[in-house]
Amino acid sequence: MAVGFVLITTEPGQEVRVREMVAQVDCVKGIWVVFGNFDCFVKVEADEESELTEAIVQGIRSVPGIVETRTLIGAEI
Repeated sequence: MAVGFVLITTEPGQEVRVREMVAQVDCVKGIWVVFGNFDCFVKVEADEESELTEAIVQGIRSVPGIVETRTLIGAEI
């Protein structure tokens, strides 16, 4: 299983709308509005890393109101 976390910066005032739209993307297992350097913290899971990548690139990053993302993918060691 592939697991990742996406840290999102939104346009001012768009945190709740972005959260609602990102929550509809396949593979999103949790999303929280947070305080600090980022506005949303997203957990994504998929059976394959390619499926995870598609959800992040084509799903999450395409949501209007997102200014920047930082993605962390879990590694099996």
